[in-house]
Amino acid sequence: MTRETTRVLLVHPEFHGASFWNYRTTCEKLGAKYPSAPLGLCTVAAMLPEDWDVRLIDRNTQPLTDADIQAADLVMLGAMMPQCYDALLVIGMCKRLGAPVCIGGPDPTSRPEVYAAADFAVFGEAEGAIDDFIADWRAGAESGRYTAPKFKIDVTQTPAPRYDLLRLEDYLYIGVQFSRGCPFMCEFCDIIELYGRVPRAKTAAQVLAELDRLLAAGHRGHVDFVDDNLIGNKKAVKAFLPKLIAWQEAHGFPFEFSTEASLNLADDAELMRLMARARFFIVFIGIESSDEDVLTATRKKQNTRRDIAANVQAIYAHGIAVIGGFIVGFDEEKRTVAAGTTRLIEEAAIPVAMAGLLYALPDTQLSRRLEREGRLHQVRIELGSLERGDQCTAGLNFETSRPRADILRDYRAIVGAIYAPEAYFGRMRRSALALRIRPTRGSFAPRKAMKDLRRFWGVVKTLTLETPNARGPFWRNFLAVLLRNPTAVKTAANMAGLYIHLGPFADFVQREIDAKIAESLDPGAPPPVIVGPGKPHVVNAMADAA
Repeated sequence: MTRETTRVLLVHPEFHGASFWNYRTTCEKLGAKYPSAPLGLCTVAAMLPEDWDVRLIDRNTQPLTDADIQAADLVMLGAMMPQCYDALLVIGMCKRLGAPVCIGGPDPTSRPEVYAAADFAVFGEAEGAIDDFIADWRAGAESGRYTAPKFKIDVTQTPAPRYDLLRLEDYLYIGVQFSRGCPFMCEFCDIIELYGRVPRAKTAAQVLAELDRLLAAGHRGHVDFVDDNLIGNKKAVKAFLPKLIAWQEAHGFPFEFSTEASLNLADDAELMRLMARARFFIVFIGIESSDEDVLTATRKKQNTRRDIAANVQAIYAHGIAVIGGFIVGFDEEKRTVAAGTTRLIEEAAIPVAMAGLLYALPDTQLSRRLEREGRLHQVRIELGSLERGDQCTAGLNFETSRPRADILRDYRAIVGAIYAPEAYFGRMRRSALALRIRPTRGSFAPRKAMKDLRRFWGVVKTLTLETPNARGPFWRNFLAVLLRNPTAVKTAANMAGLYIHLGPFADFVQREIDAKIAESLDPGAPPPVIVGPGKPHVVNAMADAA
């Protein structure tokens, strides 16, 4: 049996449970359904044959019905680890309805055994294996496993994403990608395992063509460069940014950009100036710890031998706000970790500090070391039994080097301190006052301005009428920004809007951590199952459940 044209249903699984990143409440107040669109599936869609009929359903923004699956010849889905639970549910639906299903993405690549129930699987970067899958599918194959060569994909040949498959109005921002890979060696990170240490960049023409498509589709405003480290290849990004600036100028600056970068961005004034001129307004930076011993041990050496707070202020001086990532639970941590982390966050004036517990991701230097040491907990995945708060409550999946209850108490202290309303909005004010944003000539667009005003009203209404503990701190600090640095008002409003989610989520985390502290002190609690050297994780995916 051969297959010619195919009706494909692309499914983006729901991100499971509570998370710092899963800020649906903020989205609802701003007139959207979810923060970001499924860029990966849109890119895969562009790799499929032109004569295939392709639909996309994002489970974060719309329901998936039996009828949707029954109308397709093939269901394809991708998954990151927080999507595992829902990906297994979708596979179960497909099995029940007799629909062939193909899985891909970072989590199946790292944990293929979890997704054994899928008929087909594409491991690694899709460009390196999807043609073999398509050929086998057309030839009538009913199952298969396909693995791309590691770190060999030429991203200059990657097609532009199928943004036409999205309901753009459902999202706060849309993603584009410039490069893959990161040159650093952080022990806990899986990016270098998935994409390598030599960043591979698209051409400027490619990225600008993608922006042309977004513009033609009607999107304006926030665009996220999803690179895990935009400045991993500084030579490439410095060559690209002047072309991006010229594109923005030619089109009246329709977009403003966010991205992720390493802290050594602060060492390069020219690079920061170019990013500011291109209208990068925010950057996520993995800071992880205030303790140099911890940073050295975990191979986060790019953050050592520097004044981290001063580096963050240097980025603010170029008009770019910082979101910081912090991790608690490293072996080398001292009892002062809570005080040191909280002090750094305050000194650097980082409003949005994503603090989480260390989690040993599959197939990383960290998980391999912990397994060799006999400290890694056994993984057991069962529908209905997954943690509800990602690494914020489900971290420490290993035997810790100091008492688990002590680590949990330190983590709880950090979350409680940094998300108290007075502390959060105080950092919002100090960071906004430090921003030196240079207005861009010709960037005013009435339609976009009205959209921004509607979203701002949603923030003001929620923090004033629905969040009484935040009302005073918000207004006192926001008015100071309005009066003293009005060019930073929009950035301050963005940070305030995130608190609509972050404040209640921090309360949730503290309650969950309190329960875990009690559990860790319970002498009757069952001990965790340890993965011995060479012993595979035990997984019960129950993927045939409806």
